[in-house]
Amino acid sequence: MKNTHYALLVLCLFATITLHAQKEEKDEKAIKAVINLFFEGLEHGDTILLKKSCTSQPVMQTYMADRDGKWQVFTEDFNELITFVGTPTKDKYDEKIEFESIMSEASLASVWTPYKFYLNGKISHCGTNSFQLVKTQEGWKIQYILDTRRKACK
Repeated sequence: MKNTHYALLVLCLFATITLHAQKEEKDEKAIKAVINLFFEGLEHGDTILLKKSCTSQPVMQTYMADRDGKWQVFTEDFNELITFVGTPTKDKYDEKIEFESIMSEASLASVWTPYKFYLNGKISHCGTNSFQLVKTQEGWKIQYILDTRRKACK
């Protein structure tokens, strides 16, 4: 009887671990999809995709050197980004990201993505994006983006 209880306990533990791993994998896929949707919107000038990927009031900041070389945090207005992206242009924007780290729990996720930004096929700058996402009734949404920007890229 003791062995039966032990076997049942091991089976329950294994099932719990398996279900948890499946949930984490599902969340990771959904988180990546939202971030990829954001960049798809940027690349194609699609403001609907940008808005769909974010909460109603996302915070966007950049940490970069100013004209004097002093590193500062600059806050960007999401509505200005929407206007910029929605304005027709012949320029082609393409940001190539790598998903380096994704951490999540029930309703909060943090994602680290090194990137290279291309303007008309030529590298413009590079750095790292730090995304903070929240899980809403509609699914994962970007609430906060902080990125670094460097001109010296490898």
